[in-house]
Amino acid sequence: MKLVMLMYLEEDEACVNRVLADLGVPMVSHLGVEGGRSAPTGQTGGWYGGTAPYQSRMTLAVVDESMAERLLDAVRGCEGIQDPRHPVRAVQLAVERTAACACETHEW
Repeated sequence: MKLVMLMYLEEDEACVNRVLADLGVPMVSHLGVEGGRSAPTGQTGGWYGGTAPYQSRMTLAVVDESMAERLLDAVRGCEGIQDPRHPVRAVQLAVERTAACACETHEW
């Protein structure tokens, strides 16, 4: 199993949802996050100490290895994002073990 984490600006949520739907990713969790970037060394960052925060999203999916590969490939091919300086990013992590409560009926 793999955990794929996608990070993107709120404005690109429709693009990410389209990728997930086209691939048939069975289950995801969406989170709202505040993204940002530190000011380069030697530069002041204004009000925020770095750059102004970005309204971002994070989507997590636990999928098999084949789906993880297809998902990363699809993210590499994403087009039509709102700000090319802030691409949709995907990270794949290995899932060593999983557990669920006894009421769980869905298999990963």
